[in-house]
Amino acid sequence: MNSVPAYQAVVIGASSGGLHALKKMLPAIPRDFPCPILIVQHISPVSENYLTVILDKVSQINIKEADEKEPILAGTAYVAPPDYHLLVEADKTLSFSVEDKVNYSRPSIDVLFQTAADAYNEHLVGILLTGANADGSEGMSYIKKRGGFTIVQDPADAESPVMPKTAIMQQEPDMILTLDGIIEQLLKPGFIFPEKKSHQ
Repeated sequence: MNSVPAYQAVVIGASSGGLHALKKMLPAIPRDFPCPILIVQHISPVSENYLTVILDKVSQINIKEADEKEPILAGTAYVAPPDYHLLVEADKTLSFSVEDKVNYSRPSIDVLFQTAADAYNEHLVGILLTGANADGSEGMSYIKKRGGFTIVQDPADAESPVMPKTAIMQQEPDMILTLDGIIEQLLKPGFIFPEKKSHQ
């Protein structure tokens, strides 16, 4: 029997339609979720980032705007601040960058996914949700290259199908699921949560 991979972090990328998707997905995550979640949602560079306030009010886990140099902790979701790339360092802390936009975006999904893949390697789950551009495709390919697990929202289920479709065309994700299917997969015993042992 193969051992179940021990995932240590989840990264999520979303663009157009992402707020609705995240408002459905994150409240379903239980307080004892055993790893951190790192999120890039494309937002206006002058946004006050009410996204974190909205999501934190409806979620069991702690949801906050990422801070530079803070350690990444389980049971917390970190949202990239407006107009900064969010990066994961080798020591599992967060950092920011104001380098040029990637795929017309800052924060860029690709930047987060690629740096997280370098930090977590095969212990990373990458999830790409609804969106209207190509950001995230390169990052998803890189997560697979480093041994991580990739999930793309079914384009037919996405408010904006372009981003999921582009990712599927560029690489073969491990799973293509509806939003409900993604939630179910994350909570499935033996995927991220340990298998529940039955007592005789």
